[in-house]
Amino acid sequence: MIWDFWCFPHLVAVIQRLNDGRRTCKDMEELLKMRASAEEKYGKELITIARKAGGLYEICTLRTSFDEMKTQIENTGNLHIQLSGLLKEEVKRMEQFRERQKEQRKKFEAIMEKIQKTKVSLYKKTIESKRSYEQRCKEADDAEQTAEKTGNTPTSTPKQIEKVNLVCEKQYISNIEQLDKVRQEWESTHIDSCEMFQQQEEDRLSVLRNALWVHCNHLSMQSVKDDECYENVRKTLENCDINADNNCFVESKRTSSSPPAPIEYQNYYERNPAAERNGSAGFVGGVMKRFTNISRFSNLLQGSSSSGSKTSINEPIVQPPGKANKVFQLTLQCLNDDRCDCESHLDELCLSAGDVVVVLEEGEDGWWMVKRNGLTGLVPGSYLAK
Repeated sequence: MIWDFWCFPHLVAVIQRLNDGRRTCKDMEELLKMRASAEEKYGKELITIARKAGGLYEICTLRTSFDEMKTQIENTGNLHIQLSGLLKEEVKRMEQFRERQKEQRKKFEAIMEKIQKTKVSLYKKTIESKRSYEQRCKEADDAEQTAEKTGNTPTSTPKQIEKVNLVCEKQYISNIEQLDKVRQEWESTHIDSCEMFQQQEEDRLSVLRNALWVHCNHLSMQSVKDDECYENVRKTLENCDINADNNCFVESKRTSSSPPAPIEYQNYYERNPAAERNGSAGFVGGVMKRFTNISRFSNLLQGSSSSGSKTSINEPIVQPPGKANKVFQLTLQCLNDDRCDCESHLDELCLSAGDVVVVLEEGEDGWWMVKRNGLTGLVPGSYLAK
C-alpha cells in the first residue's frame, strides 16, 4: 500500500477510503441497533402473549402442556430480550472502535497536512529561485555577447556579474537542500501514515467481519435456545393422554354411574295416607274425588251381586309359595254406618275404618284380596295402608 500512493492525490484517495470505512462502521452500528430494537420488542410481545393466554378452563395433561407452552413462550421472550442486550453491547464496542480510529486518523492526517503544506511551500520557493538563477545567468551571457559584438565595454564588470550569479545560485542550492530535507521528512511521515492507515483498514475489516460473524452466531444460538424451549413443550405433549383427560373430567364431575329413575305417577291418596287417617284434614284437599271414591266403595259394599262373584268368602285362598302376607289397615269408613251390611255380597268384605286385614293378593285392577277374622274378600287397595 505504501509504494502505491506516493502522490498526494493518491493519498487523498486513501483518506477517502478510510472515511468510507467509517461510514460502513456507522451502517453496521445502525443495523445492530435496529436488530436489537426488534429483538427487544419481539421478546416483550412474546411475554405479553404468554401472560395473556388463557387455558385456565382446561384440565389434566392438556392443561399441563398448555401451561408449559406459555412458560416456554415467556422464556423465549426473555431470551430474545437478552439477545437484544448483547446486540446493544456490540453496538457500544463498535462505536468505541470507530471513535478510536477517528482520533488516531485525525492525528496522522494533521501531521500529513502540515508536512504537505511545508513541502509545497518550499517547492514553490525552489522553483522561483531556480527561475531567478537561470534568468540571471541568461542575462549575464546576453550582456557578454552583446559587448563582444559591439566592442563596447560592458556596463558591469565580470566580477559583479559573477557575484550576482553566485547569490542566485546559492539561494537556489539552499532551497534545493531545504526541499530535499522536507521531502525526506515528508516521505518518512507518509510511510508512517500509510502504515497506520493500512493497519486501521485491516482492523476495521477484521472488526466488521467479526461483528457480523458474532451476530450470526448470536442468532444461531437464539434459534437453538428457542428450539430447546419448544422441545420441552413437545416432551410435555408426548405425555398428554386423551383418555386420561377424559377420565379426569369424569372422576371430578361425575354424579352417578346410572341414569336417574323415570318420573312416575303418584296418587295423592296413596302417598299421603296419614293425612287421610286424620279425618277432615285429609278430606278437605280432595273432597270431590274422595267423595266419589267413598261412594263407589260404599255402593260396592252395599250393592247387588249382579256384578258377579270373583272369590267366595268360604273358599280357601291358595297363597303363592314363598311369599309372605302383608298386613294393612283400612283408612276410610262407610258413609252411612260404622259397619257395612255385606252379608248378601259373597265376594266383598264388609269393613270399617281402622280394621286390620291381611292382604292375600294385589289385583292389577285395584281390587285386593284380603283376609280378616277368617273371612276373605275384595276391597279397594287404595283404601288400605300399612
